Amino acid sequence: MTEIKQQILEHLLTIPKWKVMTYKTLADEFGVHPRKISMTMKYNLQPEVYPCYKVIAHSWKLWGYSWVHGIHWKVERLKADGIEIIDGKIEKKFII
Repeated sequence: MTEIKQQILEHLLTIPKWKVMTYKTLADEFGVHPRKISMTMKYNLQPEVYPCYKVIAHSWKLWGYSWVHGIHWKVERLKADGIEIIDGKIEKKFII
């Protein structure tokens, strides 16, 4: 794994339990394209350690989650963190 990918994954640990971050915001913080963030999330081999479920689309919508348990697992984890999902979207108050 490259150093930047490891840094991105470790940054996920700093997102508070009741918050999420968009691919775009995370990409801006690291000076990379949002697709770099999505690919890092896609190939996260330790989603129980690095909470990639906390990264969402810039539109605040929940879509495509490629980990073995799929989008339903992402929704369950977000709800367990106290994040409200309405019509498939995260409310603004939960977004960093």
